[in-house]
Amino acid sequence: MIRQLSPAPLPAPSESTASGAGAGRPPRAEWADAAKGACIILVVSWHVIVKDYLQVDWHLGVPVPGLWGTLGEQLLPLRMPLFFTISGVFAANAVQRPWRVVARSRIARFLYLYATWLLIHTAVLAAAPGLPTDRATSASGLLEQLTVTPSNLWYLYALALYVAIAKVLRRVPPAVVLVPAAALSAVAAAGLLDTPGNRGGLYQNLVFFLAGLHLRPQIERLAATATRRRLVLTACAYALALAVMAGTGAQRWFGVWPLVSVVAVAFGVTAAARLCHRPTLGRPLARLGRTTLPVYVIHMPVLALLHGLLAAPLSGLGPAGQGLVVLGYPILLTALVIGLSLAVHRGLTAVGASWLFDLPRRRRAEPA
Repeated sequence: MIRQLSPAPLPAPSESTASGAGAGRPPRAEWADAAKGACIILVVSWHVIVKDYLQVDWHLGVPVPGLWGTLGEQLLPLRMPLFFTISGVFAANAVQRPWRVVARSRIARFLYLYATWLLIHTAVLAAAPGLPTDRATSASGLLEQLTVTPSNLWYLYALALYVAIAKVLRRVPPAVVLVPAAALSAVAAAGLLDTPGNRGGLYQNLVFFLAGLHLRPQIERLAATATRRRLVLTACAYALALAVMAGTGAQRWFGVWPLVSVVAVAFGVTAAARLCHRPTLGRPLARLGRTTLPVYVIHMPVLALLHGLLAAPLSGLGPAGQGLVVLGYPILLTALVIGLSLAVHRGLTAVGASWLFDLPRRRRAEPA
């Protein structure tokens, strides 16, 4: 049986901070929130690079855009595996609660958020055909994204599915759960399964969610004992694994991608824990990590709007003008997208649209 654990659910924008509100509730682990903050930055930056930056017509004599694309690809084994590992860490308490609680607070909540924002994305992205991203263009396509082939919002869909699986299998020994999940990840990463849309991510990351849930004590210990030496070692191991994988073309070899992702997660946990020793870096990341939901669901429509405004003017600049922005543009646009997403979230909650970010509460019957 999984040990009883303390943290609150992963992506609720109104959760207590690490200093911890709420009587009797232990404080959240700041390193985990910092890891989430870093992950959402990496998610947004990847979308900025592939959906906007690399779509600009850069007529320069230097391969800077290609270098940004390569850098983003090197972080693929880190972004979502680390995100789902932390999600599993935070979900460990939930799967021990009664089904009626789990079904509403986790499964129904994530499915509600997924369906709500899928409809919003479908409407907004229909007005931004220039952004290269998955979108439903028909009723059947929308139904498919709602059911079997999740959209860009697949993280929410996956959380609902993963929590249900973890709840059903909560009494099964961890090894019996993790080994088949790891095999599924390896099969999907090797291209041995049909994975249209975002189904590949759905298959590949279940093992990391379950590992975060079942191996919570070991992951906490890894963070608590993080040293500079281990940070250097895990960073070098990750870089070496990437180099070997690229040099041998082993990305599609059975088991290679999940193994590299395990190394990346060890590096990510260690780096997040070490960053928390530097408050000027760790605290802003942890604060962002406690508000990942609004950034995750809002950033794509914001990016679509900015892409429509910026891509054509940037493509029309001469080499001198493009040379001034080509290096720092992904960084600046990532920061702008995140900032605007948080601003939109504050605006929506200020006008009473908090139902966009959480499952509406059931009204209690008035007493006679």
